[in-house]
Amino acid sequence: MIFVRYICLILALTSTSSIAKPGDMPKEQQLAVKYIQAVTDHDYKALNAFYDRKSIFNDRTASKTYTGRRHIISFLRRAHQGVLEYGFNIEHMFNSGSLVIMIGSYHYKGPGEQFGKPGKIIDLAIPGVTTVKLDMATHRVSKHEDLMDYQTMADQLAIQ
Repeated sequence: MIFVRYICLILALTSTSSIAKPGDMPKEQQLAVKYIQAVTDHDYKALNAFYDRKSIFNDRTASKTYTGRRHIISFLRRAHQGVLEYGFNIEHMFNSGSLVIMIGSYHYKGPGEQFGKPGKIIDLAIPGVTTVKLDMATHRVSKHEDLMDYQTMADQLAIQ
């Protein structure tokens, strides 16, 4: 009985201490989360403030790179067209200085035209890693890089 209480106490202490509140995260991670939220919310006004003419957006797995505020936002507007749901579930995040690494899954629900499935609504969960290099002095994104598991996406598309 004492052993069970001891285990319960340890679990209670570790589970509450492992839950990070936004204010407990390093400021680099807080800024990265705010930025990713603007991307997934299609908040172009907020994104405008995150980019400058030297910012780089690179989807490395798809071999696509966009440089500068205007080109990045133009790409995102095209990519988000008609999207019903879009989000990034961050499962793990860490940083090394101003480089923030986020591991998780992007969720996409929207028209199938972009994927060769006209007239269908596509629902995808794509595992990936997003890295964001930040300029903490200006609160801007120097470089956003995605590494996505497009094989999983292809597998999901095949059954839809």
